[in-house]
Amino acid sequence: SLPFLIRLFPSVLTKFVYLNFLAFPFFVDFRRPELLVNNTISLYLTTEPGVTVGIWHTVPASRGAEAQGKDQRWYEEALADAHPVIIYLHGNGGTR
Repeated sequence: SLPFLIRLFPSVLTKFVYLNFLAFPFFVDFRRPELLVNNTISLYLTTEPGVTVGIWHTVPASRGAEAQGKDQRWYEEALADAHPVIIYLHGNGGTR
C-alpha cells in the first residue's frame, strides 16, 4: 500500500525525503547566529524575484577580535576583500 500512497500523494514523499518541515535543534532562532557561533552574521540574498536565500557569514578566528561589535556593513566589506571565501552547502535536510 505504501507505493500506492506515494503514487497518489507525491508531495508526502518529498516532505519525508527532504524533511524541510523539521527544524533541528529545536527552539533555536537561526536568524540570530551570533547566539550560536562566534563572529557570524545572518545575511539574505535575493537570487531572483520572489526567491530569497538566507546565509551566514562567519569570519575566521584570526579576524575574530576585529569582528567584535561590528555591524552588517563591516561583514559585507569583509566579503569583498582579498581573503578567500569558503562556501559550505549543508545539504537537503534541516536548516542553516
